[in-house]
Amino acid sequence: MNINMNINTIGNHNTHKLYNQLSSGKKVNTAADNASALAIIQKILKEENGLNVGSQNASEGIGYINVADGAMSGITDSLQRMNELGVYAQNGLLSDSDRRMIQQEVDQLKQDIQSLSKNTSLNEQKLLDGSMADLHLATNPSGGGMNIRMVDTTLESLGIADFDVTKDFDLNTISNALEKVSSARGSLGASSNGLEHVRNYNNLASQNLTASRSRLEDTDVGNAVSKLKTNQIMEHFKFMMSKQNQKHRMNLMGSLL
Repeated sequence: MNINMNINTIGNHNTHKLYNQLSSGKKVNTAADNASALAIIQKILKEENGLNVGSQNASEGIGYINVADGAMSGITDSLQRMNELGVYAQNGLLSDSDRRMIQQEVDQLKQDIQSLSKNTSLNEQKLLDGSMADLHLATNPSGGGMNIRMVDTTLESLGIADFDVTKDFDLNTISNALEKVSSARGSLGASSNGLEHVRNYNNLASQNLTASRSRLEDTDVGNAVSKLKTNQIMEHFKFMMSKQNQKHRMNLMGSLL
């Protein structure tokens, strides 16, 4: 009788376990199911989540770069126009009045540059006024990643705050400012490409980890249903055998009486 009780207990436990696997879709729900597999699953999930967050951070970093580059594109246009005006102002045929009128446009262009430098921001963070020296992006599960240097494009940093065509001026001042902005845009472009590569890698690695975790964690529905049906058949068979044995014992006792 003890043996039969143990067999029935094991059978009921296995059937209950299979029901849990089918209802949850997971073959490892608790440590009791498979402690070592559960530990591995949690490690994989931690790495997977870290990669997903790193990918999201990379996307946000690309967004920051795009905003900064868009503003610097406007600054570049203003500097190009200032260079044109500077070349024009060197024309000996112009009067002082002509140069003052040219300077009015130069002052407006400088104001535009300063406005872009001071006001370009994302998520309440200034990008081009020099307050953000480095932008750290955590793009891997350990929190490491990439540092992006943001350029200071204010008039003072570019060296054009005092540029005035009505006085002695040097066009190299504008050339140097253009070179600084162009170099910064090139650096940001390289960083953007790097972040795109990191994002693609993280997404692929996360997908591979998800597949590995699924093999450990997710229920093989077909196999579980097959085992469940086998258990049900065996339990029914044991029940019928128990009823038959009970009837046989009753007949035996009746013949003895």
